[in-house]
Amino acid sequence: MKALERKKMLRQKRVWRIRKKVTGTAERPRLCVNFSNKHIYAQAINDEAGTTVVGLSTMSKGLDEKLNANTTSAKTLGAKFGEALKNANVQAVVFDRHGRPYHGRVKEFADAVRESGIQF
Repeated sequence: MKALERKKMLRQKRVWRIRKKVTGTAERPRLCVNFSNKHIYAQAINDEAGTTVVGLSTMSKGLDEKLNANTTSAKTLGAKFGEALKNANVQAVVFDRHGRPYHGRVKEFADAVRESGIQF
């Protein structure tokens, strides 16, 4: 059990270390992406005002297909999230990977958002 607690503590430290440097503004909101074992959650957050500009997850009702927390779903959700950001008149974001390494699902999601025309 101690190994699991240590792993959680180290991840929380990574989250805090990233959040010290990454802050969202009205021009460039913070794109925070979080992965659970079943779902993917993404938000564009304006930290100055404390508001969410755009929020989307694999459980959202506007999606056509059923999505899970795998790489293909991350790519699909990233493309949909990029479209939602364009509809909200956001051209650039600051990426917050929420303590996860930039690999696999995180990379697929970020690449799909970039392909839709959003700058990081």
